[in-house]
Amino acid sequence: MSTRTLILEATRRRLVEQGYANLNVRDIASDAGVNHALIGYHFRGKQQLVLAVLDEANTRLLERQAGMYAAPTPASQKWQQAREFYEEDLASGFVKLLMELMAASFHDEVLRSEFTPRLLAWQKLIEGAVDEFLAGSGLELPVSGRAISAWITWFWIGMEASMALGIPEKQGHQHEALEALALLLRQAEAPQTPRNRKRT
Repeated sequence: MSTRTLILEATRRRLVEQGYANLNVRDIASDAGVNHALIGYHFRGKQQLVLAVLDEANTRLLERQAGMYAAPTPASQKWQQAREFYEEDLASGFVKLLMELMAASFHDEVLRSEFTPRLLAWQKLIEGAVDEFLAGSGLELPVSGRAISAWITWFWIGMEASMALGIPEKQGHQHEALEALALLLRQAEAPQTPRNRKRT
C-alpha cells in the first residue's frame, strides 16, 4: 500500500471517529506509520488533505449514482436503490465524513470554496435525473425540475444530518418521509385513468 493511501485511510478514520476539529497531523502520521513530514510532502495543508479523503469516496459514489440513474428502470425503483445506497454510505462513514466537512466549511473559507462545488455535484446529478423523469412521465407541473431537484437534494442533506446526529425515526420520521416519496413516485408511474367520465 502506498504512503499516500496509508495517509488517506488514517485521515478518514480520524475524521469519522473524532471529527475535523480534532484532526491532528501527527496523530494521522502515527496511525499511518509514516513520518509526519510526509503528509506535508503529499498534501498542501489540512484542507487539501481532507478534500483528498472526500474525493476518494465522492468521485466513486457520484459515478455509482449516475450509473443507477442512467439505468432503464422506473423512477420508483431508482429511488429505492438510492435508499439502499444511502444505508451503505451511512454504514461506511461517508455520510458522517460529508457532514464533518460541511460543518467545518462554515468557518473555513478555504475549505468552503473547495467543498461547495463537490456538494453541488450531487444536486446537478439529481437535477438531470429529475428532468429525465419529467420528460418521460408526461406530467405537467406548475414547478420546475430545478425546484424539485433542490427539494430532493436539501431534503437528503437534512436527513443525513439528522441521522448522523442520532435522531431516531420516532422523532425524525426520516424513513417515513423516504417511503412517502416512493409512494408518490409509484402513483406518478401508474397508468392514468380518466376521472369523472360521463356515463352513456
